Amino acid sequence: MSKKFLLPFFLLFVSLIFSSCLTSRLERKLKPADQDWLSEVRYIITPEERKIFLELPESEREQFKVDFWARRDPDPDTEANEFKDEYYQRLERANQMFLGEGRPGWLTDRGRIYILFGPPTERHTYPMEASGYCREVWYYGSFPVIFIDEHCSGNYILSAINLEHLQDLNLAQGYFQNTITQERSVFDYDLKLARSQRSGDSLRALLSFSMKYEQIWFEVRDDASLETQLLLVVEIKDRAGNLVWQGQKTANLSFSDEEELKKMRGLKFTMDVEINLPDGRFPLPAPGKYLLYSTLKQRTGGKELKKVSEIKL
Repeated sequence: MSKKFLLPFFLLFVSLIFSSCLTSRLERKLKPADQDWLSEVRYIITPEERKIFLELPESEREQFKVDFWARRDPDPDTEANEFKDEYYQRLERANQMFLGEGRPGWLTDRGRIYILFGPPTERHTYPMEASGYCREVWYYGSFPVIFIDEHCSGNYILSAINLEHLQDLNLAQGYFQNTITQERSVFDYDLKLARSQRSGDSLRALLSFSMKYEQIWFEVRDDASLETQLLLVVEIKDRAGNLVWQGQKTANLSFSDEEELKKMRGLKFTMDVEINLPDGRFPLPAPGKYLLYSTLKQRTGGKELKKVSEIKL
């Protein structure tokens, strides 16, 4: 295999490892209550939502949890959130039903399937067979889900015998995760340090902002045109909380009609924020790591999201 062919796979592998390490580091920084919540919703939280939750300042995470369940509420006009209630009932029931595997019942393979799909239509258990395995088969209608216990010790693992069925399960789990209506889609953005360069007694840095067009809410005008305004407020602080730099940038977006906006599907709106220090307001900071606080406000819909990350200047 040529080096040219191997390179993309190597870069993808490195990217995945780096992303996984970054996520693990952010999860370890969560307070215990937030770690527990993130673990509890592991079966239904989307990768996008997990990313947002980990990047939020601690003060914003409780509101995120409220919004997380609100996005999944099938009937917002009622006081109860049926989806949330049903999810935690299944989690509790899974803990009661699938004990004895060396971990909480809801973390077992049977617990995961039970939480995602509810009680099976039929459930059949088979004692030790000629193969030496114990087997359990659940049916959801005519769809079988097979669990194998290789040592008949009570530790059942989801079988990989039927890959087609496993693919169907993955599709079903993806459908279960995406229980968010389009009107209440996740509001998210990325802000990263694209460049940081020191020269003598000056520092020039560039922050790169990006956001999917699908996540931007537009106001429809009388002439059918669409427009909105984004306000990005940025603060850089040291570990002691001292302000190192502050700035903001406004973006006015408009499209002639909905068809023009549809052409942007899958693309991202981007803009840069330049930092030049010293600038008369703030002196040149010492080389090191700093905290990047950002707030994005959207005029249409009144959306607002805060994030915090670490950068090196």
